[in-house]
Amino acid sequence: MGLFLATYINKVDQKGRLSVPAPFRASLPASHAQTIVLVPSFRHSALEGFSMSKFQELSERLNHFDLFSDEQDDLATSLFGSAVALSFDETGRITLPEHMAQHANITDKAAFVGLGEKFQIWNPETAEKRQAAAFSNIKKNKLTLPAQHSSDTKGA
Repeated sequence: MGLFLATYINKVDQKGRLSVPAPFRASLPASHAQTIVLVPSFRHSALEGFSMSKFQELSERLNHFDLFSDEQDDLATSLFGSAVALSFDETGRITLPEHMAQHANITDKAAFVGLGEKFQIWNPETAEKRQAAAFSNIKKNKLTLPAQHSSDTKGA
């Protein structure tokens, strides 16, 4: 699977359809190349986007909790209960459900922001503010990437 990179701003038509950027579509694994999964962000007024295979990985990670624990129930309810799997039409568009558009305050344009293994969809003005805040936080807190552990470098 490829990585979701860069930021793209696309128009939303009257029916709520918007084109998923071609590089994002190309980053999807072949086994699920026509589908993305969206969930409302729990942290921002944005949508979190995943390939179906990445979303299946999240499901497997929930298996680390006891099946009937409060933690598992809360996470599963929030994650899977709010998720929508969207297929592309022949031109690479999806139809954004109204409740998703409202959560992210998306009206006539949407910003797709690549975040590596996932992406986000934002109102473009809000996305710009978020990116500026993230950059400011990196500078202020002198953030860097963690060092690779020897087990992380297998096959590298």
